[in-house]
Amino acid sequence: MITINRAVLTHRLFAGISRQHLTCLVEELAAPWQAGLEGRRHAARGGARKRAAGAGARHQLVFVDRLAATLIHLRHDLPHSVLGLLFGVDRSTITRAITEVRTLLAARGCAVPDRPGLRLRTLTDVFAYAQAEGVELRLDATEIQVRRPPAGRGGRRAFVSGKKKQNTMKATVIADRRGRTLWTDALRPGRMHDATAARNEGIAVCFQHFPDVEVLLDDGYLGLSRDHRGQAITPPRKPRPGALPGRVEQWERDRHGHSSDRITVEHALADHKRWKQLTRWTHRRDRLPDTYRAIANLVSDRNTTA
Repeated sequence: MITINRAVLTHRLFAGISRQHLTCLVEELAAPWQAGLEGRRHAARGGARKRAAGAGARHQLVFVDRLAATLIHLRHDLPHSVLGLLFGVDRSTITRAITEVRTLLAARGCAVPDRPGLRLRTLTDVFAYAQAEGVELRLDATEIQVRRPPAGRGGRRAFVSGKKKQNTMKATVIADRRGRTLWTDALRPGRMHDATAARNEGIAVCFQHFPDVEVLLDDGYLGLSRDHRGQAITPPRKPRPGALPGRVEQWERDRHGHSSDRITVEHALADHKRWKQLTRWTHRRDRLPDTYRAIANLVSDRNTTA
């Protein structure tokens, strides 16, 4: 029997977060996890419990260990069987724990800079925050390689990315000028255009209701720039051939300035990809959205825990 020091498994090298951050997560999520557990038990029984509170079998894996196992899985993509060996439980226990905790992590929302306890869960929340605080947003999309759907299954081509030439899913992310993650969407098939993915999340309505919000974008969002001038800001267009040298030099300076201002969202995407599960997704595709949101929310916590 292998005996592992549980304190080692909660180290930052394994869990990807500090022990202080882990303590905050335990305080935040323990009560919702217990409530969900009691709700499932109530549904299974078909009524109120008939035994005194505390009676019955004890959990082999307490909530702190369940959270630690989930974080290790997200950070290093260790198989459930390996995690079961490390924590001294069956693989099925780890699978159930990760499913429960990952859902809780995904539902937390992104932390707001300098606003402890306040979290952004929807695109409307982000735009309302940006207008109230005068924050200029940066938006971009990233693609994550996924497994190819089986032959003959409907919608198989929807995941083939024209850019990557691979089967992918696309995440749209919003960050602020310091590269702090503020929001990520529900993920879309990789074949969908970046601007279409943003429109499907309701960004046009947000532009309409929050006219003071500006969002920096790349060339992939020219359609949004045409529809929402002054709000959706893309790089300046290249001068026509034969333009005066001064005009070309000004365009180069403007384009470089726009790129420098927008690069922070690329830094946010890079922070997400440091978690191994997002470098290449090898599990069921319907679990990727919750996984991406869980990781993005954890990364955003540095806004308040740093």
